[in-house]
Amino acid sequence: MTNRIDTVFAALKAQGRAALVTFITAGDPDVKKSLEVLKSLPAAGADIIELGMPFTDPMADGPTIQASSLRALASGASMQTTLQMVRDFRTSNTTTPIVLMGYANPCFQYGFEKFAKDAAAAGADGLIIVDLPPEEDDALLEYTKPAGLHLIKLVTPTTTDARLKAILPKASGFLYYVSITGITGAASADIPAVKKHIESIRKHTDLPVAAGFGIKTPDDVAAFKSAVDAVVVGSAIVEKVSVANDAMEFVKTLRAAL
Repeated sequence: MTNRIDTVFAALKAQGRAALVTFITAGDPDVKKSLEVLKSLPAAGADIIELGMPFTDPMADGPTIQASSLRALASGASMQTTLQMVRDFRTSNTTTPIVLMGYANPCFQYGFEKFAKDAAAAGADGLIIVDLPPEEDDALLEYTKPAGLHLIKLVTPTTTDARLKAILPKASGFLYYVSITGITGAASADIPAVKKHIESIRKHTDLPVAAGFGIKTPDDVAAFKSAVDAVVVGSAIVEKVSVANDAMEFVKTLRAAL
């Protein structure tokens, strides 16, 4: 069975445009509202959706996404409710890829084997586990590969060619390029430097490359679109969900920038 992520990237390559990847936290501000937002994202222009798995200590995330995780947990969100959101989304959308993004601890507590099987059965297409380095991911890969889930790997401005050799053999789906050295929603990226590094990375892999962290506006999206296969926007969308509830209009402006 072809993974939805592969299908989307192949289609967009033929169209000659980059994908818009949107992030929201599952269960923020509550499960009902979060599911409404999730279901609305594709029509607003999202090509791929990253669904954050709420966690008490999201160390790679800035204040905006940290707060969204705490709101979700306070409203009763859990791994079970997150997977149910994916199931509910799939009742009306069978084409838009969903990538579950988060940290190793909740997945380990759930049980890696059960998590991989349940995530795939719910309709997820890939995982980004921020704090699981290649030296320690075999315990999860053992189950994600048979389940047909891509395990998407992070690369950063400090990733060397030597480090890439450890990361790439286990990477699939796409590479997530963290465009700043820091947490989500922090400083803006040094776009010329990012483009140069991505050009170097492409010499070592045919995987699509997505850029995220520090990408907040339609102008940021437009600046990145020629350098990458996908642009990821997270904190700026989460702010709209939690404060103004006009996230969909904002996503439309991001999509227009592509």
